[in-house]
Amino acid sequence: MKPHHHIVAAAAEMPTTRQRLFVRYLIAILTDLAVLNLLAEHWHRVTVDGFTVALAVALLLQLLLQLTLILELRVAGWFEHRPGMAWRFGRYFCAWLILFSSKFVMLWVLDLAFDDAILFTGPMHGASTFIAALIAMLACEELVIRVYRALG
Repeated sequence: MKPHHHIVAAAAEMPTTRQRLFVRYLIAILTDLAVLNLLAEHWHRVTVDGFTVALAVALLLQLLLQLTLILELRVAGWFEHRPGMAWRFGRYFCAWLILFSSKFVMLWVLDLAFDDAILFTGPMHGASTFIAALIAMLACEELVIRVYRALG
C-alpha cells in the first residue's frame, strides 16, 4: 500500500450534515467579519472598536439572522394550509413584518451588547446604515457560496 493512500481515501469521504453546516456558518461569519471591517475602514457611518468587537458582532448577527429565519418559517408554516387570498396576504405580510422589524431588533441587541463599541450612524438613527450593511453582508455571503459551489 502506498503511504499516501489513506490521505486520498480520507479526503474522498463525503462531509456530514454537521460538517456542511459548520463550513456554511464559518463562511458566513468570516464573510460578515470581512464586510464589517471593510465598511468600518471605508465608510464613515460605520465605526467598530477593533477586530474582536467585529468578530463578536459577526457571530451575534449570524445567530440573530438564524433566529429571524426560524421565526419567519414557523409563522409561514402556520399560514401554510389555510386557503384563500386573505391568508396568503397575511402570510406574506407577516413574513415582511418579521424580516423588516427584525433589523431594528438586531440593532437594539447590538446596542445592548456592545454600546458604543460599534456604531451605525446616518438616517433613521443609523438604522438605514445598518440595513445597508446587512444587505452588503448577505450579498457577499451569497457570492462566496456561489463561488464555492461553482468550484465543485
